[in-house]
Amino acid sequence: MKTNFADRLVDRVRAHGPFCVGIDPHPSLIPPLFGPPGPEAAASWGLALLERAAGKVAVIKPQAGLFERWGSKGLASLERVCSAAAAQDMLVILDAKRGDIGTTAEGYAEGYLGAGSSCPCDAITVNPYMGVDTIEPFVAVAEREGKGVVVLARTSNPGSKDFQAKLVDGRPLYLHVASSLLPMIARLRGDSGWSGLMLVAGATGPEDAAALREAAGDALFLVPGYGAQGAGAVEAVAGFVKRGTTREGGVVNASRSVASPKGALEASSASAWSGLVDSAIAAAQAELVAATKS
Repeated sequence: MKTNFADRLVDRVRAHGPFCVGIDPHPSLIPPLFGPPGPEAAASWGLALLERAAGKVAVIKPQAGLFERWGSKGLASLERVCSAAAAQDMLVILDAKRGDIGTTAEGYAEGYLGAGSSCPCDAITVNPYMGVDTIEPFVAVAEREGKGVVVLARTSNPGSKDFQAKLVDGRPLYLHVASSLLPMIARLRGDSGWSGLMLVAGATGPEDAAALREAAGDALFLVPGYGAQGAGAVEAVAGFVKRGTTREGGVVNASRSVASPKGALEASSASAWSGLVDSAIAAAQAELVAATKS
């Protein structure tokens, strides 16, 4: 049997802290030293970020859409980054936010979580708003392959209130989403007690994250919104729970603040750029670890 994804992720978090490095190749944020904006520069920059993060952080999170903008060449660059991460034994959450019905969902699930994937990842983000049946194909493949599924619940963007916070039978919709997933959360639970059926719980809503924890039980959280989106480390771990002397329960993502720190665009050499990224990773890690011990 393949090792449970939640157990693998929790082991990394306990070793390195809950930090997740986002790899989001916005054309305007790729330093010129990696070449003109395009799929080759995105691959070179992504691989360089991976090298800086390897052995230091719990997990990386490439953003599929920012590679897909360059079509088949962009997808090839994404595959290179994910394959390199797998070769270095790095955990990968692919931020793709897929969501569809029946055989279409099965195609996405096998394409990214299946054993023969050309874009290997350990988990993938999915959108639940077409119904629980759209998530089942991902959970089925995740069970078989020891992978994870990350479901959007309460996201960090300002527009999340448009639908996710709407009251249905007196409760916000995102809590109904969490409750409906409890059987799937149980199916992907590992020996650690945590489940690889993860939920997105934005750092910009710490009270909502605490409520989501009550509803979701053992689901690990993927927490966006820390760093460039304005939330601090304490807000980011609001949905974590105390285990011994440390809070745990998920990973906290940062992209722009770490992948493109101040001065990175103007860096004149790879070593200068690496130093800036290393410092940004170390600072974020230290801040998040301190928050889990508060």
